[in-house]
Parts: sequence; C-alpha cells; structure tokens
Amino acid sequence: MATTTQAKGKATKEKTSFSKETYLFWYESMVMMRKFEERTGQLYGQQKIRGFCHLYIGQEACAAGAVSALTKDDKWITAYRDHAHPLILGTDPNAVMAELFGKVTGTSKGKGGSMHIFDKEHNFFGGHGIVGAQIPLGAGIAFAEKYNKTKNLCVCSMGDGAVRQGAFHEALNLAMLWKLPVIFVIENNGYAMGTSVKRTSNVTDLYTLGEAYDMPSEPVDAMSVEAVHMAVSRAAERARKGDGPSLLEFRTYRYKGHSMSDPAKYRSKDEVEEYKQRDPVEVVKKTILSNKMATEKELEAIDTKVLAQVEESVKFAEESNYPDASEAMKDVYVQTDYPYIMD
Repeated sequence: MATTTQAKGKATKEKTSFSKETYLFWYESMVMMRKFEERTGQLYGQQKIRGFCHLYIGQEACAAGAVSALTKDDKWITAYRDHAHPLILGTDPNAVMAELFGKVTGTSKGKGGSMHIFDKEHNFFGGHGIVGAQIPLGAGIAFAEKYNKTKNLCVCSMGDGAVRQGAFHEALNLAMLWKLPVIFVIENNGYAMGTSVKRTSNVTDLYTLGEAYDMPSEPVDAMSVEAVHMAVSRAAERARKGDGPSLLEFRTYRYKGHSMSDPAKYRSKDEVEEYKQRDPVEVVKKTILSNKMATEKELEAIDTKVLAQVEESVKFAEESNYPDASEAMKDVYVQTDYPYIMD
C-alpha cells in the first residue's frame, strides 16, 4: 500500500504498513479534535466558556498517533492544553464540553474547567494548570505500574516551555534511575506562550536533554501521524520490556495563539501558512483518498457525524446545570483508611 505525505505542499508516495482501519481511525479522531476545538473557540468568543482556554488546533497528530500505538490500559497525563487527549481516549464529548462550560455534568463536575479535565475510566489523569507539575506525577504513575508488576506505561506530555522547569530534570533523573515505564513527550510547538524556543536556551534540540541521563531520546516529525505512531511504538516496546523511559520531542505547531487571549502577533503569517501546508488532518485525508481507502463522500459522512456530535455536546452543556454552592468544599479531601489523612 502507498501513502501520501506532504513536504512544502507537494505530494509524494511512500510505502506503509498501516491499514485502512487505522487511517480512518486517525481521520475521524483528528476531525473530532479539530471541530471540537474550533467550536470551543467560537463559544469562548461568545463568553459561554470562560477562564483560561488553550486550543490544540494543528497538533492533532500528536495525540492520534500516540493513542493508536498504545493500549487502553496505558495511562495518560498532560498539561493544560488538554481537551483533545480525553476525546481520543474515549471520553464523552458531552462531558468535556460541559466541563468547559463549568457545568455539574462535566468531567470534573464543573470545578476544573478547561485546564483540569480528568477521566479515570479512560485512564486520563489530567489536565494540569501549573507548568511542569504533571511531569513528576507522570513518573509517579509509571512507578505505580512497575510496583504493581503490570505491563502498562504512562505517557507524560508537556509543552516546550515546561522543560525549563527543575521538575522536568528531577523526574527524568529518577525515571531513568528506576527504569520506570514512562514516555516523556515534549509537544514542541515552537513557542512557550509567546516566547520562541530559541530565546529560552542555547539548547533548542529539546530531545537532547534526555541524553544527560542516558535516556533514549529522539526528535519526531509530529505533523506526521505515521511518524508519531512509529516513535511511540518503539518507546512503548522498551518500556514494556523493562528497559525504562524514553524522551520524544514531538515537533508540531499550533495554528492559534497560546491561549484564547493571545493574538499571536509574534509569528509571521508566512510562518503559519508554511505549517498549514502540512496540516495533519488534510495530509491524512489526502492519503486516504489517493489510496482509495474511502471516497470523498464517505469522508464527508464522517465530517457530518463529527459535527453532529460536537453540536450535541454544546446543547448538552448549555442545558446542564451549574454546580450548587454546597459542592464547593466537596472532593477537596478523600476518605481513606490511612490515619494521618483526615476526611
């Protein structure tokens, strides 16, 4: 089978071992992420969604390629650009949208909002608003898997700005020392908020940071869902064999600003347009069509289905109730048998 990829807008052919089912999974998943986020942006503009809000538009191949390479029992944790991950893991879009609205039917009962999506059922551990806070947590989740002697692993995602935090280096050090089954993923979209990676350090090949700990590390063209899948597959194989962690630098791009309050004037229009020539959603669509895995009409049917799901999630969120004031102090503590923790 041949697949079509793009480089600077020109289609090329290359062999692939990926099936029709995999490509259709990628396409539908990435369309869901894209349409959900586009609708989220519109609703934010209407002030139906408030607070901080970070969109994943342009980075869809990162989540899609990683999920297809792993199992439903693997664990996931990420930063505050976190709407897309639970969607592809199977979380009900209604619950995600309701959380963005701050409604009681949301994934965190309306208490977390955009930056704190959680779904225990689908092994999604958040959604964390503090830069880099999820990195040692990801190592801890992996430690639990090793302690319990499972074959599961944890994917711990972060932005390029988070690698300048001390917690990143501390987590990498212990993960490598204890050979923890964790895949550290830097979703490097080129900018930490509005600051270019080149302005934060002389080390701009971020994957090389793992080499200080002798950690297997590599850059990944994360505008290519195929490249992401293969890199994550290699890292997962090492983790499941007991060989420990990996560091993957997903080189991706966000088409929108850092958050909804960011006009992104620090980037040129030419730069954005250059990356749009390699839009991961469009590349997968062209691959499917050129290899006759589906027709234009069949893909349009997927688009229609996804748009209906997104609109249903908006309706659900709008019709849901806000949490009662009595909920404010609930879920702050958890009841436990340990005597040193009060309930």
